[in-house]
Amino acid sequence: MTAGTEAEAAAGAVDIAAADTAARLTGLVRALRGHGLRIGPAETVDAAAVLDVLGFADREQMRAGLAAALLRSDGQRTVFDAAFDLFFPLGVGTPEAARGTRHPEEKPRPGHPDPVRDELRERIAAALAADDRAALAGLAGEAVEAFGRYGTGSAPGSDGWSAHQTLGRLAPETLLARILAALREQDREQDPAPDLSDLVLADEIRRRIQDFRALVAGEARRRVAELRGAERIAERAVTPTADRIDFLAAGRDQLAELRRTVHPLARKLATRLAARRRKAARGQIDLRRTLRRSLSTGGVPLRPAYRLRRPARPELVLLCDVSGSVAGFADFTMLLVQAMSEQFSKVRVFAFVNRTAEVTALLARGDADPARLAARILTDAKVMGYHGNSDYGSALGEFAERHLDAVGPRTSVLILGDARNNHRDPNLDALRRIDGRARRVYWLNPEQPALWPTGDSSALAYAGVVEMHSCRNARRLGELIARLLPV
Repeated sequence: MTAGTEAEAAAGAVDIAAADTAARLTGLVRALRGHGLRIGPAETVDAAAVLDVLGFADREQMRAGLAAALLRSDGQRTVFDAAFDLFFPLGVGTPEAARGTRHPEEKPRPGHPDPVRDELRERIAAALAADDRAALAGLAGEAVEAFGRYGTGSAPGSDGWSAHQTLGRLAPETLLARILAALREQDREQDPAPDLSDLVLADEIRRRIQDFRALVAGEARRRVAELRGAERIAERAVTPTADRIDFLAAGRDQLAELRRTVHPLARKLATRLAARRRKAARGQIDLRRTLRRSLSTGGVPLRPAYRLRRPARPELVLLCDVSGSVAGFADFTMLLVQAMSEQFSKVRVFAFVNRTAEVTALLARGDADPARLAARILTDAKVMGYHGNSDYGSALGEFAERHLDAVGPRTSVLILGDARNNHRDPNLDALRRIDGRARRVYWLNPEQPALWPTGDSSALAYAGVVEMHSCRNARRLGELIARLLPV
């Protein structure tokens, strides 16, 4: 090969590398946009400049640089990290250390020891005790190679890699006692009986085990992405941001993350409502005064005059189903409204399962543990009768009979619930009485509209009386509150 040919080949390699980098960056941006992150062309150009400056020598530095260019809040970092690992993986294919670990079909017979598993668990325990993150990353690759493969490859898309299967075989959480015993043995001479430090150390080991589980999940996602495409896996396997988590599908940790977004979301919504209130206060153009002002400018109406309004702040009533199926949705919404209470002249909150009780005082007390709000309501308020199943008809009827004085011509009523009435009478007349007395009544349903006609749902019947909106996550809830509530 001549010098000119070598130079041309090198230039071609550089062009291919640049094209691959551009494809990975644009794929990452598309994946993040698909998860609701607002990333425009300017941020994308900044990210490309970051890659040009930092290069690929230090992957963690590159991760931090791209995050600084693309993200707008800390809450988006979890989604970014998972997507980054798919488009800029630590490696390609089977890691060198994992090659030859075990053929996928080499499985021990039931009831017999598994030397590969036992030896791998020993090395994982040692790495966890030493907090050796580089070693743990390599062990995650070995674990997925040894235990994560599923399928036979007989049909396209039938095989892949499973973090759940890998962690089920390894059970790293059962290593806690062994690691603690080893660390206590090392520190026995320096600290004979550290009861409190034992508790702290146990929490630290649990955190390390959780981080190792995340490494295994990331390694399995990376391998599946190689088989089926990074963008497809980023769409389906990356956990969404807290404000896009489905209320009905959220677990305990996700609900805790949601509650941490209450006050930032409340501040944002309060700003929007205040802006709408300022705009509404200007009222309509006063044509006579505008024409009179225009005489000083040759008949050109440069300074419009308005009929000023003095709108009073609206009243708000929440009517919330706090039964187990929708407790997380009601819990979050009640906390959000409590944080926004200054935007309304009066806020009253009523909860129900099959009986209705006012719980405004429970929210006003501001308990230090918002995660137990629904439990406190179930314990302290009379929201259940002789059974514990939802009965919207009875609850609406009791509200219309006993608490209708809470509703007036300036009151907006928000009803929160999935309208699953356990095949009981929906009591539409009670809802009509509430609607006839209120300024507006809106029903926020955490189920998707496709499920409203199914099973024991009375959603379509209630939707024929009042406006019903699907409200599946915090982002949608914020949009509805900002758009529907009067100013």
